[in-house]
Amino acid sequence: MPNLELFSVVALLQDLPQKGLVRGQIGTVVEVYSPTVGEIEFCDQDGRTYALEPLNSDQLIRLYDRPLEQVA
Repeated sequence: MPNLELFSVVALLQDLPQKGLVRGQIGTVVEVYSPTVGEIEFCDQDGRTYALEPLNSDQLIRLYDRPLEQVA
């Protein structure tokens, strides 16, 4: 993943058992510390945060919910 963008929806690419997270969990970028490091918030379906972790962009993939031509 290139640069992190605030409020982007991302998915974890690897298990992080020491943090209680597994590959595929979905989070939101809530703070950008550098182009490649950000604070990711993981919430349940009721909106309760269960993890808030600083992660590198190479641990994440950005998710899109609109057609390709609207993403670029």
